[in-house]
Amino acid sequence: MTVQQAIAVLDSGVGGLTVVKEVMRQLPREKILYFGDTARTPYGPRAADEVVAFTREIVDYLIQYQPKMIVIACNTATAAALEDIRQRVDLPVIGVINPGARAAIGRTKTGIVGVIGTEGTIKSGAYDLALKRLSPHVEVISRACPAFVPLVEDGNFRSKETSRIVSDSLRNLRDSAMDCLILGCTHYPFLAESISEAMGTEVVLISSAEETAREISTILHGTNELAGRNEMPIHQFFCSGDPKKFQEIAQNWLGEQIRLTPVVWQVPHIGA
Repeated sequence: MTVQQAIAVLDSGVGGLTVVKEVMRQLPREKILYFGDTARTPYGPRAADEVVAFTREIVDYLIQYQPKMIVIACNTATAAALEDIRQRVDLPVIGVINPGARAAIGRTKTGIVGVIGTEGTIKSGAYDLALKRLSPHVEVISRACPAFVPLVEDGNFRSKETSRIVSDSLRNLRDSAMDCLILGCTHYPFLAESISEAMGTEVVLISSAEETAREISTILHGTNELAGRNEMPIHQFFCSGDPKKFQEIAQNWLGEQIRLTPVVWQVPHIGA
């Protein structure tokens, strides 16, 4: 019996679980190998070369499990390290910025798109570049929201205090003419309810998760590596920090999709 190859997904913490949830929905037979670097989150305020070093380290760890694809489900790491990792490994590597940009261009009617993300992602200009590559005349309004990731990593994404912080962070964006807002950090869908309340129902929130899952499906179909109908995946989840908190957030977010599937939880020795 051959061992099922996994889709390896990595993130600075729990944010990449938003991508995992969508992959499980669209591709339920695929095995997921997830690494959340919860001990070193957030990546947003860190220097780009440090983010590259962390991403390399995690990829080197995941490669031992012989995945068939690597998904960098962290916008900051995608902006800083995607091309570096593509040059280092001999398998498909995708990020979450281009899929998110494609989804926004497909939805906007005003041609004005907002982007919120970590300091690292916004500073990189990666979304501006990706959006303008698809539609040169699009107007991009970007804003860093550094307070959001710590809220999610603490599991604090439905409190009144969270709603207040989100509302304060987005106050200056409300009067713009944008009709789409890209959640340019995979942690941010955890806060989608508060973000939607702050921005109003006329602004469509764009998460890259759905489009990323479609890209995964397209690539694996092209390489004839989609899981067969008889595959019964056993997912593996790793974190570098507190396993109890990580597991609680993961099971809460993934819901029935994780309760119905055997899961291996491990805390590897990695990094500082």
